[in-house]
Amino acid sequence: MKTNLLSIFILITFFLNAQDCSDLFISEYVEGPANNNGIEIYNPTNNSIDLSSYTINRYSNGSSSSPEIFSLSGSISAGDAIVFGNGQLDSVDLGTYWSLPVDPIFFSYLDFSCNGDYDANSTFYFNGDDAMTLEKNSNIIDVFGKVGEDPGSAWTDDATAGYTDANGGTWWTKRQTLVRKYNIRKGVNQNPIVFNPTIEWDSLPDATYNQMGQHSCDCITSSTNINNEVSYWIYQNTNDQSNSIRINSKIRIKNVEIFDILGNRIGNYSSNKIPTINLSKGIYLYKIQFVDGRFASNKLTIK
Repeated sequence: MKTNLLSIFILITFFLNAQDCSDLFISEYVEGPANNNGIEIYNPTNNSIDLSSYTINRYSNGSSSSPEIFSLSGSISAGDAIVFGNGQLDSVDLGTYWSLPVDPIFFSYLDFSCNGDYDANSTFYFNGDDAMTLEKNSNIIDVFGKVGEDPGSAWTDDATAGYTDANGGTWWTKRQTLVRKYNIRKGVNQNPIVFNPTIEWDSLPDATYNQMGQHSCDCITSSTNINNEVSYWIYQNTNDQSNSIRINSKIRIKNVEIFDILGNRIGNYSSNKIPTINLSKGIYLYKIQFVDGRFASNKLTIK
């Protein structure tokens, strides 16, 4: 009986350990002045991951349903960190107050940004009392904060108040930059009973942006994959009535080819802006060539 229990214990331990470093997680949270809000995602695995199944969700002011959803696209290579954030570049009069633009320095660290239209998508207009989740196929794989709880102005370090600011604790999720601790290998895939930000996060001063786009983690990623793969992001260009898509990458793009499902090339573009106005609804393939000689390809759906 002791042998059986030991075997079960070993199997359970192995199963739990296998979950580490197996999927994306939130590695940095920035809630800065004005609308300088960003979420960094880290890939701790040894493989490039297609982002089309992932979303960043905002549960505002204690809501537990109907989050604001920001769909991801493109891919992230092994050991890489990419940053999504608010892209509002101009002041906007909202009637009762002016919504301020993001800082140019903050914006320069973003790999991808929303278009700055609150009514179109407000995911990155979070503040200290909004829970943020990273979801895969609508399942939570990481949560920052506690969905369904309004902590007041922010979650804090005050255990007596359940880490809310009910007793005036020190704010941790408002006007802060938080970086995931080095020993964290996976996301929190269940809504916590209480959210104590001090357990898994290190706090940096307000308006610290220079750590975005990089992350150190206890997961060991393969240098072969890092050298051979490259992260890129595809998004709809909202400035020309949805008649184009744009591809961004940390590596400069040499050209992009578009093929139909029969393999016929129907376009070759030397910029990262791809016109779609003449493409019929359906499935296409794209091939990206980067200036360093690497390639990436995937499916493109026109709806």
